[in-house]
Amino acid sequence: MSWQAYVDSSLVGSGHLDKAAIISAAGDSAWATTAGFTLKPEEMKHIADILDNASGAVDKAYAEGVYVGGVRYVLTKVEGRSLYARQGRNGLCVAKTKQAILVGHHGETHQAGNATQTVEALADYLIGVGY
Repeated sequence: MSWQAYVDSSLVGSGHLDKAAIISAAGDSAWATTAGFTLKPEEMKHIADILDNASGAVDKAYAEGVYVGGVRYVLTKVEGRSLYARQGRNGLCVAKTKQAILVGHHGETHQAGNATQTVEALADYLIGVGY
């Protein structure tokens, strides 16, 4: 399955997310995205740094927020391979695998818990098959 198929079928196709992206674990390239959901290079790098806890990136993100597509989200939790952030009733669920970072966005009509479960389940699957 292509990376785009994971975004279209497994993430957005679940009905629990309205936008999604898969980027490299290093945060240096986007592999697949929902149309119009564009992460800037510095945003991808910052997300990768938070998940690696590189040079205080977690503390900086709690203080300044996480930006995705130019929109600021308030970081609510960083836990192991995952981070969660909110902007009003919208939110992000981000999970890292060995080679990729999954970024899921849920709108106000979606349940955060279902969005989280969708992203985490795909991350578990990709880890299980070596990605």
